[in-house]
Amino acid sequence: MNVTIRQLQCFVAVARSRSFAEASTRLHLSQPALSIAIRNLEEAVGGKLLERSTRSVALTPEGTQFLQVVQRLLGDWERSLDDVRNLFALRRGKLDIAAIPTFASSLLPRILAAYRRQFPDINVTVHDVITESVVEMVRAGRAELGVTFDPGDAQDLAFTPLFRDRFVAVLPAGHPLLQRDSLRWRDLARFPYITLQRPSSIRLLIDRMLQERALELVPTFEAHQLASIGRMVSAGLGTSVVPALSSSQMEEMGAVCRAISAPVVTRQVGVITRRRHPLSSAARAMTEVIAHWREASPAAPS
Repeated sequence: MNVTIRQLQCFVAVARSRSFAEASTRLHLSQPALSIAIRNLEEAVGGKLLERSTRSVALTPEGTQFLQVVQRLLGDWERSLDDVRNLFALRRGKLDIAAIPTFASSLLPRILAAYRRQFPDINVTVHDVITESVVEMVRAGRAELGVTFDPGDAQDLAFTPLFRDRFVAVLPAGHPLLQRDSLRWRDLARFPYITLQRPSSIRLLIDRMLQERALELVPTFEAHQLASIGRMVSAGLGTSVVPALSSSQMEEMGAVCRAISAPVVTRQVGVITRRRHPLSSAARAMTEVIAHWREASPAAPS
């Protein structure tokens, strides 16, 4: 026979008050129903927990020991319920987000500020990692949400578009190409070219586009991070092409960004989650904040 939480609560109420009548009042339960709950509990544990007379109720030795255990169990149960209620009410919780560095350092702080104003008790950890690592972390469940470029045909992931990011040329201050009103990809071929290392998705996208149009940009330098590329360009080592999201980062380092066309190359940025895996309340709230930010930010890269 199973023991229920209600039976344990009845036992504690009678043990504390030493009265079935008083326990019935506290529990808003009839005395016959209370007596049945105690009897079923005693049958389940295999012996008497209470000695009853016409005037009093006393704990048996076994009942005294059992009371300590039950009080501890009920205390743990109540704390567990409180923890779950707080999670659903967003008064407690933790959220891991993986995001490409260009988004993490430019647009994400504004979104986090809005989230913090609404849910100050949620601890948020941001993992600013390359595109491939964003996908890997979400896929492995180490991050509930990821913000990255469209992962393409990934059956286990859901992708919600946010905006389309355009690639721009990055040039050292005073570079002769800055005298032009518009730049083409072939204009960069005459100068040292700095690019991300393979297998960066950005590198692969640019390489594929160049190959399709019979264009060639031979790398003079390669780096693993966009920040390194920005510093190398600002030092005059060459030119590069980066997502427009990182324009402010490049310009803070002293480089200059210019739109590049013929062709215009763009890539969709959005939120990825795991299919068939429900999001926590904290994660669902973050997706709502991101959606609200997108609706209110027509100036987002496009």
